This record gives sequence, C-alpha cells and structure tokens, in this order.
Amino acid sequence: MLEVHVLASGSDGNCTVIQLDDEAIMIDAGISCKKIMGLMEKEGVDRKAVKALLVTHEHSDHIAGAGAVARKFDIPVLCNKATFECSCLGDVDYKEIKTMGSFCIGNMNVIPLPTSHNAVEPNAFFVEADEKRVLVATDTGVLTFQIEHALKQADVAVIESNYDKKMLAEGPYPPYLKKLIASDMGHLSNVDCAGAIKRTMRENRQIFLAHLSKTNNAPDIARETVAEMTGLKRLSIDCLEFQGDTRTIKVRG
Repeated sequence: MLEVHVLASGSDGNCTVIQLDDEAIMIDAGISCKKIMGLMEKEGVDRKAVKALLVTHEHSDHIAGAGAVARKFDIPVLCNKATFECSCLGDVDYKEIKTMGSFCIGNMNVIPLPTSHNAVEPNAFFVEADEKRVLVATDTGVLTFQIEHALKQADVAVIESNYDKKMLAEGPYPPYLKKLIASDMGHLSNVDCAGAIKRTMRENRQIFLAHLSKTNNAPDIARETVAEMTGLKRLSIDCLEFQGDTRTIKVRG
C-alpha cells in the first residue's frame, strides 16, 4: 500500500512522508524534529522506515528541522547542489540530485521537477511506486510545463493553493510582499490551482490542497474555490484544517 502522510503544510512549516510498505521518504522538514516525530507517531509512521530526506528549497518553513531530522534519523539529505549550499544544515550526509534527473530510493522512483519560486533552484517531487504516482508541488508562482504534465499523470496531487486573491489584496502584508506572492516567482492562488486541476482533469485523482497561507487563505475558501471552478465535490478535496492537523492519504489503485 502506497500512503502519503501530510504532517505539516502551510506558513508555519511543511513536511510530507511518502511510504510504500516498510520504506519511506520525507519531503521537507520545516518544523522541529521533535514535532515531526510526534506527528509521525500520531499517523503511525515508524521513523526507521524513512530512508531519505528530500528538500525542495532553502526557505525556513521547509528546512527548519532538516539538519536535526537527518542526524536523528541517520538518513541522507537529497537536494540539488545550489539548494544545499544555501541551506546551512550542518553536519549531514548529503547526496546531490539534479533537477529532472530521476533516482531511486528502495522501490520508489523520484523525479525532481522545476518550480517557479524566489529560491535558488526550487523543486517539486514526482514519485512513482507500485504503479501509482504522487506529485508534491508547492511554492511556485506558476505551474511549470513539467509540473503540469506530472499533475495530469498523478493519482495523488499535493498541490499548492496558497492564497485567496481578495484576502491577499485586502490583507495586512506590505505592497512589495503582496506583489511578490502574486508574481510568477511567488505562490499559487486558489484560482490558479483550480485552473490547473481543471486543465489536467483525471478520473479518481485525489487532490490535497497544500501550503495554505494562515493570513491570506482559509481551508473553507480554498476548497470552495477549487470545487466551484473544477466541478469536483467539495468533500473530495482535502487540506489541513489547523496547526497540528495531519492527514494520511491511501493511494487508490
């Protein structure tokens, strides 16, 4: 059984574990190692199953706990060289990967995909295992061709739906930050996320809305926007509801 454990997703930190039987990979560790271990226990994930930590980019909400996790779990950190050099993770077992260069961890094949974000060389990850496909794509102002192609193939899509356009425009952020968030190098809005899902519609694909802003979005608004624009049932669109909330998605065959 292939499972996706979303342990944290949003402004306060991000961490996802993809598990096939007794082997797993972690994508990002943007909260403390202690919190990650507690959330893994809550979702029934054995830390001994985790074989590697994949890092999408160097921003703190994705790497705050990465060095500690790598050392505590005794696992390698995998990311492209530019990201690693900007991450300051301390003494860890680093293994270089390249954007669009596939690699295997156990029975999982992983492809790092380019995103469009204000980081040195940000990646999404497309994971293939047991004839099923999972896309984890956040922190991108637009969907690159490679991500949109992967979204069309995915059985489970953990995809960014960061902000509501009206909430961002009327919210407390300074103008320069609003401009950055809404730019092609920023984040994906609910409307743009919905548009991508609609363009790549796939029967029985499971959708998880990720990286919701706690200031410029709300779970109900994100789900309602995506449901209305795509025609998907609102109950079929998931996301985390509050800090400390978690999800385990069982990938359907």
